[in-house]
Amino acid sequence: MSPGDDGGYETDDRHLTRTRLPEGEISDPYAPSRRGGVRPSRNLIMVVAVVVLLVAAIAFANRGGGDGTSGDGGKETAQGAGGATAPSGVKPVEGKNGGIPSGFARTEQGAQSAAANFATILVSADILKPSRRHEIVPQVFTSEKAPEFQTKLDGAYSKDFLSKLGLNENGEAGKGKTYVSRTVPVGAKATEYSDTSASVDVWCTGAFGTAGVGSTTPVANDWFTMTIKLRWTNGDWKAEGFSQKNGPAPVNSDRAASSAEDISKAVEQYGGFTYAR
Repeated sequence: MSPGDDGGYETDDRHLTRTRLPEGEISDPYAPSRRGGVRPSRNLIMVVAVVVLLVAAIAFANRGGGDGTSGDGGKETAQGAGGATAPSGVKPVEGKNGGIPSGFARTEQGAQSAAANFATILVSADILKPSRRHEIVPQVFTSEKAPEFQTKLDGAYSKDFLSKLGLNENGEAGKGKTYVSRTVPVGAKATEYSDTSASVDVWCTGAFGTAGVGSTTPVANDWFTMTIKLRWTNGDWKAEGFSQKNGPAPVNSDRAASSAEDISKAVEQYGGFTYAR
């Protein structure tokens, strides 16, 4: 389950998608075997050689620190596909307003951080709750766009729409059920950037649905990309609009799905994160 271009939700059949890590013990193929009778002079030569190699490795790693990501949040140049989302060490935000991160840096990195945070908020369980939604929208969108999106989202998440998800008019699940809408940014890239505006693509995965006995919309995994248009206003990045498209999605695994009880407990026990670059 994921938001449509008009702010609503699109429902279709999804399969759980998990990342499986290699299992089992890993032995060290380079571990030295036990050998006896080594002369002290030979041991000394080996120790000196190791020390020299370590010093050379450290010097090489520290040479030209700008080869990785830039510490000033500017345009980053790193080798490999992961360079676009490598961490810089710059603190992402200075504070929060109503639980929503704010105070993003006026840099490309700051715009990406803002977009990643907005993605988690705009596709969350809170956005379905009218009272909470009316707090979120003014914090996420510019003052010029907030009224427009408030009307759009109120219309999209109508009482009739919520009932199809098994929720009441306040966006709450029935007794014994838990509605799940947890979005996790996997990566972000700025497709356009200037000091006053930006467009950022945020690749996301997440868990969406209602956990509980008798649920007609069980919790499933989804993969999608959100494009968020940003504007620098009043000393911070705010959204001017957003859209969403499916994928890219990896191959489904054969990992068995957890029970509705386990999913409900996970949502209650594990809090969300403030996302950063």
